[in-house]
Amino acid sequence: MDAAYPTPPLSPPTHAVHSPSQHPHITVLASSRAILDGSLTEATVVISLTTGKITSIFHSVVPPSDFPPGTPYVDHSPHILLPGLVDAHVHLNEPGRTEWEGFWTGTRAAAFGGVTTVVDMPLNAIPPTTTVAGLKEKLRAAQGQCWVDVGFYGGIVPGNQAELKGLVKEGVRGFKGFLIDSGACHPSTWLNHGDEMANGHVQVEEFPAVSSYDIATAMTELADSSTTLMFHAEMLPPIADSVGDAVQWSLPPLSPSGPLDSYSTFLSSRPSSFETYAISEILSLASLAPNLPLHIVHLSAIEAIPMLRSARARGVKITAETCFHYLSLAAEGVKDGDTRHKCCPPIRTQKNQDGLWNELLREDDSVIQTVVSDHSPCTPNLKLLPSELTPKGAGTAATSAEETTKGDFFAAWGGISSVGLGLSILWTEGQNRDITIEDVVKWCCINTAKQVGLDSEKGELGVGFDGDVAVFDDEASFTVEPSTMLFRNKCSPYENKTLKGIVRETWVRGQRVFSREHGFSEKVRPVGKLLLEPRKMASRT
Repeated sequence: MDAAYPTPPLSPPTHAVHSPSQHPHITVLASSRAILDGSLTEATVVISLTTGKITSIFHSVVPPSDFPPGTPYVDHSPHILLPGLVDAHVHLNEPGRTEWEGFWTGTRAAAFGGVTTVVDMPLNAIPPTTTVAGLKEKLRAAQGQCWVDVGFYGGIVPGNQAELKGLVKEGVRGFKGFLIDSGACHPSTWLNHGDEMANGHVQVEEFPAVSSYDIATAMTELADSSTTLMFHAEMLPPIADSVGDAVQWSLPPLSPSGPLDSYSTFLSSRPSSFETYAISEILSLASLAPNLPLHIVHLSAIEAIPMLRSARARGVKITAETCFHYLSLAAEGVKDGDTRHKCCPPIRTQKNQDGLWNELLREDDSVIQTVVSDHSPCTPNLKLLPSELTPKGAGTAATSAEETTKGDFFAAWGGISSVGLGLSILWTEGQNRDITIEDVVKWCCINTAKQVGLDSEKGELGVGFDGDVAVFDDEASFTVEPSTMLFRNKCSPYENKTLKGIVRETWVRGQRVFSREHGFSEKVRPVGKLLLEPRKMASRT
């Protein structure tokens, strides 16, 4: 507790005489509505400006007169005080691909949406975070650029097993590997970065897929470590007529089910069996490291849910996340050529979306415990959008190769841009599904913090936790447009959609970093920390 304000927790402060010369080292946020201990209640939150930690919480709106003179105090009633969101799946792409995104732009976009912690994925930066040296290069790039706190994942690739324990010691929050190659790249990116040609197409070489042998090796290496092993769970199943051997590189299938600018053609080339086949492979190896938490990133296919539930019932430590786009977008609504919707695994049908929601809302043991953005941007030209969908001022003119593939879902780069929009996306979609703000906090704050080993300091408004707060106006609405997409490239399937719920202010460890009224103060430098404290061993179910 801050020595300048020794008030017993959970009870209003007594009236006291304070010396006018005593400088308050606290800031106070209050509201008639806040989420405390998973429930909606009145609250006054006291944050130390010395430590950035919450020192006291009162289950009432305590008047400013009860605090030392000059204490910064804001009553945000009737807006809701939420714990700052923890987005546990973001691609910031720096260093190496800062034309796609970067720490400065990506973390400002996060703060716009009440996200106070992001965890950066190990790929799409150059070098990737697959070695200790690669991590340190990323940390140098991040210095002084982060408006919110940033954690980092390490990567699992063939042959890097000797680096894994070193990365754990350096503070990575977990590891990610792909069971299918991690993406395809348009020739313009090849020219910029020297990526190598594969089967006549350009493949990003720095983050290759892992084999079953590589997974087994990583599990054995990390079996007793305080970490989580995560997987992009798609894997080439037995060949079907709509699937080609080169599907990893997004080449058109051997027998396309329709035009290449039709979303249904793309969807049929990435069937649910890709996910179930990969998850089966992961589960078959789980006994090699029975104490190592496993996690499926961006689960899309509902067909995988029963096998995950069965595995959990057998004691396998495995969880899954899904993404804002799988819960809000459906294949039936994707227009021909609108490659802003391309991602892998793909956005599936409305029926599939309903199934994901049903699982997420289970009152017992849901296998889907977190919801994240998987913000995975690129420059607009790599999306190969038709001219009518190309963002204004998109920059780089299309090459002749790009012109011939406009709207081609197989040639376009895959990834959805949405960091900072997720809270509003989820709240909007949830209006028709009877979700509560407590649900949102569970999925996007409490459980995401737990997933990455930050649950003793992030994800809740509680004494001893970081003073990370999102002030949420649950009644207001806004239209997604370039001014409300703070990520670098304004290319998102949510553009022109009306979303309900606005973040009025975002606070990081007691410092206001963003307000909807005033934006970012250019007089204030970024306050985000790099979260490198090694994880402690804890069970996670």
